[in-house]
Amino acid sequence: MRELVKKYFEQGLTRRGFARQLAQMGFSTAAAKALVADVEASESTPAGRSDGAAATVAQGTGGDLVVAQAKAAGVEYVFTNPGSFEVGFFDSMLDTPGLQLIMGLHEGIVVSLADGYHRVSLKPGFVNLHVIAGTAQAAGQLYNASRDGSALVVTAGLNDNQTWSDESILAPRPGYDQKEVNRQFTKISWDARNGEGLALMLRRAFKTAMAAPGGPVYLAMAHYALEAKNLKAEILPASRFLVNPRVRPEAAAVEEAAKMLLEAKHPVVICGDEVWKSEAVPELMAFSEKLALPVALDRSSYRNFPSHHANNVGAFSMSSPWVKNGADVIVFIGSRDVGGKVAPQAAEFPSSARVIRIGMDTGAMSRNYATDLALVGDVKATLRDLNDAVGAMATKQRLGRIGGERAEQLKAASTAAHAAVAAGVKKNSGQSPVHPEELGAVLARTLDKDAIVLSENITGKYESFRFSHRADEQMYLSNTGLGLGWGIGAATGAKLAAPDRQVVCTIGDGSVMYSASGFWTQKRYQIPVLTVVYNNKNYQTVRHAYHVYQGKMVKTGKYPGMYLGDPDIDFVQLAGSQGVKGEKVATGAELEAAVKRGTQQTRDGNPYVIEVATARYGGGAESTWHDGFKFADTKRKRRV
Repeated sequence: MRELVKKYFEQGLTRRGFARQLAQMGFSTAAAKALVADVEASESTPAGRSDGAAATVAQGTGGDLVVAQAKAAGVEYVFTNPGSFEVGFFDSMLDTPGLQLIMGLHEGIVVSLADGYHRVSLKPGFVNLHVIAGTAQAAGQLYNASRDGSALVVTAGLNDNQTWSDESILAPRPGYDQKEVNRQFTKISWDARNGEGLALMLRRAFKTAMAAPGGPVYLAMAHYALEAKNLKAEILPASRFLVNPRVRPEAAAVEEAAKMLLEAKHPVVICGDEVWKSEAVPELMAFSEKLALPVALDRSSYRNFPSHHANNVGAFSMSSPWVKNGADVIVFIGSRDVGGKVAPQAAEFPSSARVIRIGMDTGAMSRNYATDLALVGDVKATLRDLNDAVGAMATKQRLGRIGGERAEQLKAASTAAHAAVAAGVKKNSGQSPVHPEELGAVLARTLDKDAIVLSENITGKYESFRFSHRADEQMYLSNTGLGLGWGIGAATGAKLAAPDRQVVCTIGDGSVMYSASGFWTQKRYQIPVLTVVYNNKNYQTVRHAYHVYQGKMVKTGKYPGMYLGDPDIDFVQLAGSQGVKGEKVATGAELEAAVKRGTQQTRDGNPYVIEVATARYGGGAESTWHDGFKFADTKRKRRV
């Protein structure tokens, strides 16, 4: 084998000839192709090898060292809300070409900008915040990023409370450290007080954020370290410290998993975001098709399996027929544990099923539910191995017998589900306000075929979209933390990561009010995002929870704090005050033309907002009650 590989790399053997030689050695066609791909990948820089780039030495201030190392790490954009204690950093950016500052007007926007950029590009997002207050204000969006393992390097200035006085302005409170503020939302948090060590500590931050499973990290840098002069430090290129190998599981474990699946009567797959992040959707499709496996979705920020594939059975649920029929083997593929509802009455997982886990996040495996077999490895590489193992153990005839009946059941269920969606769209079209089912259907057919559709709208309807990973399919992106204020910033960052694709932010009216200043960033940097605001004048997700409780609110039709009218919010005017144009839509008949106008505006390089008057649905939908308290009506002593 060693001589064969050597001959191939010395160009004494073509790619086809290499594959043919492998086949003669006993490799299956699929295994030979996979090995060729892996050998080729082993010679590329991203797979854990250095490209030979030399280290350099940077000299100057602490800020100069940070900026030099950030650029060497591949940073394109610095997402920030600047402050006076970061002067050493920003002064150094002025004469450093290739680093573009993107400013947000609140730290929550700043983090969501970086988060959206990372989720689309899969590169680390780089953030700089303003000392202790900015760090605290970023917490909500750091929570979202940590939930979904977003690789963010979050830096901040530090006004030290350990020298001379512990009562400094914008410093941690006496006895506390700044790095503790968001520790639970990061993989690790540091503070740095030595200017010469800033470049090294920044490399550690990038390395930790990107190492599987990814996640945000935090580095607070003392202002005097950033401003210190005449410093010197080694600067390394990203290829020499961002190691990203495709780790493979044990061969014995792969074979055991293949055997379990071949013997299973009612297997179910649950897929999660590691599938998307490892670019393994094609491998998951091939694997599910070989055994006619029903594929359920966990709480994910991507659509990790094609939405219209016959094997897609929707979100995992204990009430699903694929679970209720006696699921005997459940395979978690790049997925966290299911469940997590508020105070469930029982486990949200079938205790009788045997469990196979595939992925790199060993910290999440078995944390809530048992594991019978773990295949620890990169999802893409592992699925290739598992697919080959299944093929080696079973003939086509046996595979046909195993999956034939299941395939028919899956196809029938999928056809019925899509027919039900089409019937719902037909029934609810032509209304005013616009029903979310009609809105979703119009967007699905009118937006670009490869649009990135970012959602911060839990009660929106997305069933009409054909979401997947291919070039002619739309991409879905959301977050599972559900901390409001993510959408506008994340969509803006996503557009920076994918400048040649249409990016559409579909967002609820309540969510907009957490992040409306993001329109300013879109206009300042001319980032052409199309924002569609679902304006139903309600916190509808919360109202649904209130209704499920079946208490006094349901009996009286009064849902405190849910109605967002009186006064009505004009979202077009809100965006317009920041320079972003838009229009309002009140009926389904107006919608398609408005989306086309908005699309053209973004093609011309302009951000644009479409505010759609949207129908409420579900329990309490008709209620517009709100507490009529008016402060002006209260008695109070007046000055004469």
